[in-house]
Amino acid sequence: MVNCCGLLTDKKEPVPLQGIQVELEVKDHVATVVSTLNYENKEDKPLEAVFVFPLPGDAAVCHFSAQIGQKQVVAEVKEKQQAREEYDDALSSGQQAFLLEESEQSPDVFSLSVGSLPPGESASIRLEYVTELAVQADEGLRFSLPAVLNPRYQPQGGEGASVQVTSVPASLVPYSLSFSAQVSSPRPVSKVESSSSLEPLQYLNPEQTQATVKLAAGHKFDRDVELLIYYKDAHQPTAVVEAGQASAKPGTLMGDPVVMVSLYPEFPQAVMSSVASCGEFVFLLDRSGSMDCATNNSKQQETRIGSARDTLLLLLKSLPMGCYFNIYSFGSRYEHIFPKSVEYSQETMEEALKKVKEMGADLGGTEILEALKHIYRQPCIPSQPRQLFVFTDGEVSNTKQVLDLVKKNSSSHRCFSFGIGEGASSALINGLAKEGGGHAQFITGTDRMQPKVMQSLRFALQPAVEDVSITWDVPKGVSVTVLSPPITAIFQGQRSLMYAQLSGQSSEAAEGCVTVKYSLAGHPSKDQLHFGLKPAGDTGLTVHRLAARTLIRSLETEERENKRVKEKVVELSVQSGVSSTFTAFVAVNKGDGEAIKGPLARRNIPTPMFCGVMTNSYMSTPQMACCAMAPARYMDCGGMASALMDLQRMAPRGASMVASSLEECDDCSYSDEDSSDCWAEVQGAIPDQAPTDPLLQLVSLQKASGCWVLDPALAAALGKTSEEVENSKPASVNQEVWATSLALIWLHGFKMDAQEEWELLAMKAVSWLRAQNAPCVTECVKAGNALLGCSVQKDALGL
Repeated sequence: MVNCCGLLTDKKEPVPLQGIQVELEVKDHVATVVSTLNYENKEDKPLEAVFVFPLPGDAAVCHFSAQIGQKQVVAEVKEKQQAREEYDDALSSGQQAFLLEESEQSPDVFSLSVGSLPPGESASIRLEYVTELAVQADEGLRFSLPAVLNPRYQPQGGEGASVQVTSVPASLVPYSLSFSAQVSSPRPVSKVESSSSLEPLQYLNPEQTQATVKLAAGHKFDRDVELLIYYKDAHQPTAVVEAGQASAKPGTLMGDPVVMVSLYPEFPQAVMSSVASCGEFVFLLDRSGSMDCATNNSKQQETRIGSARDTLLLLLKSLPMGCYFNIYSFGSRYEHIFPKSVEYSQETMEEALKKVKEMGADLGGTEILEALKHIYRQPCIPSQPRQLFVFTDGEVSNTKQVLDLVKKNSSSHRCFSFGIGEGASSALINGLAKEGGGHAQFITGTDRMQPKVMQSLRFALQPAVEDVSITWDVPKGVSVTVLSPPITAIFQGQRSLMYAQLSGQSSEAAEGCVTVKYSLAGHPSKDQLHFGLKPAGDTGLTVHRLAARTLIRSLETEERENKRVKEKVVELSVQSGVSSTFTAFVAVNKGDGEAIKGPLARRNIPTPMFCGVMTNSYMSTPQMACCAMAPARYMDCGGMASALMDLQRMAPRGASMVASSLEECDDCSYSDEDSSDCWAEVQGAIPDQAPTDPLLQLVSLQKASGCWVLDPALAAALGKTSEEVENSKPASVNQEVWATSLALIWLHGFKMDAQEEWELLAMKAVSWLRAQNAPCVTECVKAGNALLGCSVQKDALGL
């Protein structure tokens, strides 16, 4: 039973966080984000405030400082245990201190400790990070400010303790968020869209290459703040050379120039129009309790699991004849439809669809690791390249173990990942695709899952790029040290990004060249980019920090196999000022004022939950979310009854961002398995089945071969009676040819807005029609148009 209560603890303690301001600056495809958190202690005793909050998994956190009155204290990056000890020592001697550290389980979760805030005093915390923006299928650039940190499930027997966060419904979050963005690019900014309400876009120059936009007032913490940025002329290959830091030693990463190269390969149309007719398609579906959540905040309230079922229908209908497939699902345990992948046929497709219809969010926790291990243990099928599709709301605490496993098996498959709903872990979703050589998609706000998934299926059906090699051509006296991991996956229209350190001397007019060679469907191809070596004047150290982050992430993965790499990571993190798993930012205010006396009261700010769900380990939180930290088996009862908890401070903290204990509430032992009982109470019962979509109704009737049969169900899906459909059939036309032609005309006549969803299955239908050598196609199309009230041309159907 969830008891929704107000903003105060049972001790009526006020909240020290007053507001968050976020300023975003986007230059082409790189974002710099500055978050300012304003605290005020309105109590009569000194406080320590501890927050846990999400950041993008690939962000390079590069600045952390505190403003107390007129004094600014800038944090330094230090080895994590040393930083914790400095923080604890400062607090025990009555000084103010600030600590920012990355979770050891997942790089998209941070903890911020604000220590010794005296009665009546204010402090302003400034946090800065840089990140690259991902290219979407429609060529938009996606920026997401995580405002929701969903539950992270701790698997049975999982290593290390995990973090627990207190949650309240979004409407009760007691602090405000303001957000503004400035966008600039060499090309005009055509539009900026968002799932949140924005004020109108303001252009800053006649060329429209600079623009600003703000979040409308009254933002509710019920979703991540997502921006989609579109430039005219889409994306062009670029190279940016950035000068080294004047104070850093030449020959080091920060002392030398660094180049960031962005390539956008364009594949020949002949190759792109051919679709692979083979492959082993393995679909892995999250069926944990949280998948029963609504997919978004609209009134229709379709559940995540319901949307995933509809998507699997489209996927199964779109697979090519001759391929193999299987469907796995996971929760606290995993299940599979077939013991091993089977050949795609009418019989196997029907059996799979029957099982898919019965799938609910009823398997408990989120233990993806064992399911993946089982999939990788299955031998690959000769001449059928394995393509793995993972659907999850993305909340596991053993992210790094999962990604290590995918990387270990990357040579045998490609992995396409889908983060469903607000707060899906960007570290997990992006990491799965990156390590598995695939593509990541996030389904948030009012997004429909189906078009995004079908876009990834098109990528999966593209010929795999093989034998990728990169060569650098630079003037004599200049050497190149590549900082990025090798490129293993290249997709049409998707950016390939590389960082390299340039050492040595060259003339101002000197040029370099980078060449990427690869084999595509047996044809050798290459992309080449020439660039000047003269550094750009306006990038600060952004490129260096992104390059340092890229190298740090690569080394951290290596470190899990080779412990000696840790020293190299710490050295690089300290040198570049970019956080890592093994380091933390620490700042101590060594002012001349009096020592702060008295025991510190710990305050945890309540945070918004999207779903009303509370699970084993982590709880939902906003951009700056507070937590009580506890072993996985405990949870904060009723979310809200103990929304702000006084926890005894533990020092030292131990190996992860976890205090050692939390008293268990009498009635609140609670887990992901129990979660569906309370969602209905928090946000109203969600209907089991969304209203039947006419498109899905028609698609569900298609045969594996690509054809439709003439029956009452097809007539109903087309909105006609059986008699109308049968009487309109030209006399010389075969029944299946007529049924298939009608289905194609209906799709083109009434569902062009959803073409991405049915394009592949329509191509299969057209291939089937061609194979029939039907002589009366023109007559069929004419009669079909007359029956359905359409005017679709034969050419438009692909006939």
